[in-house]
Amino acid sequence: EVQLVESGGGFVQTGGSLRLSCAASGVTFDDYAIGWFRRAPGKEREAVSCISSSDGNTYYADSVKGRFTISSDNAKNLVYLQMNSLKPEDTAVYYCAAIRLTVLRLWVIPYEYNHWGQGTQVTVSS
Repeated sequence: EVQLVESGGGFVQTGGSLRLSCAASGVTFDDYAIGWFRRAPGKEREAVSCISSSDGNTYYADSVKGRFTISSDNAKNLVYLQMNSLKPEDTAVYYCAAIRLTVLRLWVIPYEYNHWGQGTQVTVSS
């Protein structure tokens, strides 16, 4: 059974930092990449970042480049999203999800992901 569990969300002031974690079980990083999405109230789900741990390639949305860093601990099947210089517009529920490496070029498309976590709330106050 595949399970993705996010943690690390919370409340932070503008300019602050948070680190999200995604614990993956039932998937191997040799077959899957892990992406982060977010959904703000009244908005569509948005791709944030993705990592292919098998080769270390990382991908970012323009809105978070230079502020967010994705990384992984392959031995522990963990993926992290370090979020710095947070802005109120980063407020959203953040989800991690697994996508097969064979369609990684489509990492920004939510429907290409096979498995999703339950989400963790990030709130950035102004």
